[in-house]
Amino acid sequence: MTTILPVRGKHPQWGSACFFAPNATLVGDVTMGDECSVWFNAVIRGDVNFIRMGHKVNVQDGACIHGTFEKCGTTIGNNVSIGHNAIVHGCTLHDNVLVGMGAIVMDKAVVHSNTIIAAGAVILENTICEPSSIYAGVPAKKVKDISGELIEGEINRIAQNYIRYSSWFTNPNTTIP
Repeated sequence: MTTILPVRGKHPQWGSACFFAPNATLVGDVTMGDECSVWFNAVIRGDVNFIRMGHKVNVQDGACIHGTFEKCGTTIGNNVSIGHNAIVHGCTLHDNVLVGMGAIVMDKAVVHSNTIIAAGAVILENTICEPSSIYAGVPAKKVKDISGELIEGEINRIAQNYIRYSSWFTNPNTTIP
């Protein structure tokens, strides 16, 4: 069963058509919009600071979203995918962002819209990631601009797929197209 706990009088809140895996964890000052999903072993910990998530955000298996006490909450826009085992900590992700598997985004970093953070990348504290770009490496650097096709083919496709995957769990009679 999903662990959903209040912390210091603040309860997680979410919109419609959200899916939480049975072993996902949501605690404290967490607010998310519609059509979000939190997958197996993912943790969204709003205990020491706030977590704000827009619509159509998917937090994949093993990912962790947290903040820093009295310093940095975490803000996530719409249509964002946070890959397996990624860490998103005390930062801002704007709309249409893909954070790859195992990537880390640190405190006070800002990832602007239509941007991909490559698998395994480390976005250091205070880094500003330009819009419509790909960042990779440790520490992460901009490696190229993103075309409209890549935004549609990767960022939007993955976010939309996770809405579909959620429906398989919330509507067990759904057939796979």
